Amino acid sequence: MRILRLYLILMLLPLAVACFEDNSTDATQPISEITIVSGVESVYNVGKNETIVITPVISLTGEEKNLSYTWEMDLVEVSHDAAFTFTGTSLGKYNCRLIVSNDDGKTFFPFTIFVNSPYEEGITILSRNQQGKSMLSFMQTPLDGEKAKFAVGDCFAVNNPADKFAAGAVDFVQCRDANNTGGWLIIACQGGGEENDAPTIYYLNEKTFEIENMLTVTEYADFKPVKLGLTPVVYPQTSYPVLCENGKVYDFSTAEAAVVQGRKLQSVYAADCIVNTGNSSYEILLWDNVNNGLALIYNGYGPYYCSKEYHLMLNNEKFVANNYFNGRSFLAMTKIRMTPEQLSKTGNRNEFLILTSVFTIGRSEVLYTDFWGYDFTEQKTTFTTSDTHSGLLVNSPVTAETPCIANKTYTTLLFADGNKVRSWNYSALPSDFSKLTNADILYTIENEDAVITGFEISDDHKKTYVAYYEPDSENEQNGSLAVIDTDTGALLEEYRNISYQPVKMIYKKK
Repeated sequence: MRILRLYLILMLLPLAVACFEDNSTDATQPISEITIVSGVESVYNVGKNETIVITPVISLTGEEKNLSYTWEMDLVEVSHDAAFTFTGTSLGKYNCRLIVSNDDGKTFFPFTIFVNSPYEEGITILSRNQQGKSMLSFMQTPLDGEKAKFAVGDCFAVNNPADKFAAGAVDFVQCRDANNTGGWLIIACQGGGEENDAPTIYYLNEKTFEIENMLTVTEYADFKPVKLGLTPVVYPQTSYPVLCENGKVYDFSTAEAAVVQGRKLQSVYAADCIVNTGNSSYEILLWDNVNNGLALIYNGYGPYYCSKEYHLMLNNEKFVANNYFNGRSFLAMTKIRMTPEQLSKTGNRNEFLILTSVFTIGRSEVLYTDFWGYDFTEQKTTFTTSDTHSGLLVNSPVTAETPCIANKTYTTLLFADGNKVRSWNYSALPSDFSKLTNADILYTIENEDAVITGFEISDDHKKTYVAYYEPDSENEQNGSLAVIDTDTGALLEEYRNISYQPVKMIYKKK
């Protein structure tokens, strides 16, 4: 028996020694610690539809061991790849985390991705080609140190790949609802073109340029919009005028997305209007071609007509004798742009220019004044003739189709004359005909066949944006943008072939 025990001990001794030696080795082997050295930032700012790839650089101590990766967004696992590919499909803030692990342990790296609007603030151009195809172009206001550039592609198609926009884009307005719950670019298209589609009004989200709503108008054969009389803030249960090609006006309810026959504006109107808004009021000016007068809609009331004494209705017997515009024919109207400081000095009352033609002496005449209101309690106007001035412009090429813009800083009216920008100082009021003022050439586009179609101005009035197209260009995108010094006309920037033929340009705000 003793011999058997001794034999078993001798047989098991090598195995016991081996086990002891293995345990000793495991206890002294260093742990492979994981460190994320670089490649992952704490914060990412990504534009909508922009794609980024995050590739972490990992450092290990000790023996190399297989790594596994887990990427989380808002506590949900989204990938186990070594590199994380992210596309900003929706605006918002995303709380993310990278977890890198091996057999010895794991490490964490929290980070945040903000998906921002690539269309936050900047120049926005609506255009159409010869076949009527509509296009939207956008140039983001650059951050300090960055260079301004237009977004790649047609913003319609990029953000709405499954939708085909109606042809014949004519006008658009940036506006928000009164409850400040949403903001849009509301765009009017006449339809027709190669697609032979119907007149359509689109609501594009102002930050994503995605379609949120649309209204196709087929019940009115003469509904061919040319101008939207929308205010920057639109109110429910309020209708706004849409001016059409034949001078007829339809009423448009933004809240209900409906177009109906016009109720108040029953005459025939020029294809332009001026909109002014206060804290709780709005005013819309239109030119009545039949009655040859300046008509006002005030908070939905009216139309009232500009008079030497007070606002008149058409049925007032004093209208003909007291109408400011007897013997004059309408050419153009434009709001005088003011800086916030200038506007505050006027008590937030905007000023405007009305250009008319006086046939007897062959000149253009300009009336400028502030917007006027109507006191419905006292039944009287707040407008007086002392607020009104007129100037005379000789050798004027201005017609009803001439693009123009005015500013308070230099008191100049800039208007297009083919490929030229002309500048006229509207504050230099002549006392007699010998002092009539010409409009000097401020800037000329090199291509003499170019046609200027629109203007915009910076908030400080130092820059004027000039949209134009070149009909002789072989490039389908023959629309371009020149940025000039408002005072001197010096060319500051130029962006070529960024749109079709521009029909309207605005500076879109945040």
